[in-house]
Amino acid sequence: MAKFIIQGGKPLHGAIRIGGAKNASFKLMIAATLAETESRLLNLSNIGDVVETQKALQGLGFIVKNCGERTMLINQGKQKPGKVCDAVGEKTRASTLIAAVLLANTGFAQIPVPGGCKLGSRPIDRHLDALAALGVKIEDNGTTIHLSCQQLHGTNYHFDKKTHTGTEALLLAACKAKGKTVISNAAAEPEVDDLISFLQKMGAKIKRISDDVIEIEGVQKMSGAVHKVMPDRNEAVSYAVAAIATKGDVVVENAQAQHMQAFLAKLEEAEANFETDDYGIRFWYEKPLKAVAMQTAPAPGFMTDWQPLWTLLMTQAVGQSQVIETVFSNRFQYVPLLNKMGAKIELFDPEFINPQEAYEFDFPNPENRFHGITIDGPTDFSCQNLNIPDLRAGATLTIAGLMANGKSELSNIEHIERGYEAIDERLRQLGATIEKVA
Repeated sequence: MAKFIIQGGKPLHGAIRIGGAKNASFKLMIAATLAETESRLLNLSNIGDVVETQKALQGLGFIVKNCGERTMLINQGKQKPGKVCDAVGEKTRASTLIAAVLLANTGFAQIPVPGGCKLGSRPIDRHLDALAALGVKIEDNGTTIHLSCQQLHGTNYHFDKKTHTGTEALLLAACKAKGKTVISNAAAEPEVDDLISFLQKMGAKIKRISDDVIEIEGVQKMSGAVHKVMPDRNEAVSYAVAAIATKGDVVVENAQAQHMQAFLAKLEEAEANFETDDYGIRFWYEKPLKAVAMQTAPAPGFMTDWQPLWTLLMTQAVGQSQVIETVFSNRFQYVPLLNKMGAKIELFDPEFINPQEAYEFDFPNPENRFHGITIDGPTDFSCQNLNIPDLRAGATLTIAGLMANGKSELSNIEHIERGYEAIDERLRQLGATIEKVA
């Protein structure tokens, strides 16, 4: 166990180069195991989800080894019976994706119920229902899920709710299914398209017919390929918020504006300062921000992973802002912690004519939590000792610590390290006073 000790009150200045996307990296690693020959993935970040996925795949007999800076070689090696180690599988959301490739390769998979951040109801039944449509038999005993099939076969499948990982699981399995699969109401995130691009290089026959329809024609064999992981847009947004919230000036190298359009549009509305160029995007503080309203949504909407960071930024805006979370049912765990640091945030329930259609999670949900907040600003933060509840909340509280005058301590930083590589070192390069201690 380790923690961050932060001495806040300093604006961040300089430039930072973002790495490969967390939400693409470990999924591309899993996809590489569909090929009969070696694949090479470039621009992988050294983060927790990549490390845990590497362990899971190695435990299944796949050869997964680091080779050069941010590069990994992957091939099938000697595949073992498809049981994902509980200790590894429970730490990530990768289990159903691994199940998809195991089913495509061997017709059998056994996985633990997936883990990851506890953001409320994240029903993997959507993933399992999609796999069942391909002919998979599923048995769930509450802790372990057994999946098997004689032959995957193509299907026309419509997701009732948008699901990023569910779309990817169905994509992976359908690559080797017999016949054609059409996915409607499919996820449209850039990370999904990055996965499609890699699969196409491997010989898969996939095309996006429209924003939310994907067509796959199954193939018998796939070959390895070389692929560079797309830049991490969540990391880019994190450093953008850190720059503006600390009243600093930071260039985020490799940031792709086309992957962040919803975020940049809200920055314009809040009258924040940024400029795009071939080097990436520069973000800086010049004047107080304007309070605005925001609602999360699947791509191309405002990403749910950006929501805690945006809320933090709005604590520095003049007036009252509003945030409505429609993607996850429990994404406001950080709110009491920001309020403890001095924020003025209140929870409320939004009024929708048809909430079942408005929310991407099942509504009403058993947690009975609030799904909207108001933020009054601007506010000054005080230093605190806090426990981090999840990944994006961890990044948010780290930036809040940089904004506060005095010394803050953050525990449970392993949540942050699932998705950010050496965030303390990188912040120090921008002038922050932050130390990681045991």
